[in-house]
Amino acid sequence: MTLGTIRHISRYPVKSMQGESLESVDIDFVGLPFDRAFAFVKDGVYTPFPWFTARDCPELLQCRPILGEGRWPTVRVDTPGGEFELASPEFKTRLLEWSGLSASLRTDYRGCQDVAYVSIISTATIRALSEAGGVPTDYRRFRMNFVVDVGDEPFTENAWAGKALSLGGASIAIHQPDRRCNMITLHPETGESTPAVLKQAGELNSACAGMYGSVLVEGRVTVGDTLAFA
Repeated sequence: MTLGTIRHISRYPVKSMQGESLESVDIDFVGLPFDRAFAFVKDGVYTPFPWFTARDCPELLQCRPILGEGRWPTVRVDTPGGEFELASPEFKTRLLEWSGLSASLRTDYRGCQDVAYVSIISTATIRALSEAGGVPTDYRRFRMNFVVDVGDEPFTENAWAGKALSLGGASIAIHQPDRRCNMITLHPETGESTPAVLKQAGELNSACAGMYGSVLVEGRVTVGDTLAFA
């Protein structure tokens, strides 16, 4: 059964920084290559959620990662104050100046996702929450790997839990809704906060927006590909 069409593909090489829009991607069993492969953790914090994110430092959303070449690339970061090596002491100092917190870089080829390796959301869900929260409709605010057009009914993707979907040449298993946090209140470029977005997510869909999943069949996914039940 055809459900709709892939509209956007995104990966986020550094957790909480700006993402990259992709026309096509080969996904494997740990998701999109280099998606959340780099992240910062708060020094001295030993909890299940040690991540240093834009909730701690909105300036991260003004940072654009630039991946180098190679099997495990070096990363530079373009910021309003200049360009830095991601792993440099100078950039660590800049994070401290912005946030008042000390953070250290962590790398993991499997990614530093919160719950699962891939995420998917519908254009209707993005539109509904953006309009209700009084912000421009911008898929980047929700930081999902796949944005799909499946019609005008928001939160349709909730019904996919426990099912398998085909996206182009790949298949994913949908596990659970993505329970959202303050990240969706932040403008995807400036970090400006609009708390109403999360408030409306709570009122309209139990604070969830989009779904988490894992890869069942590796393959290529391209913008314009069909989304269907596998």
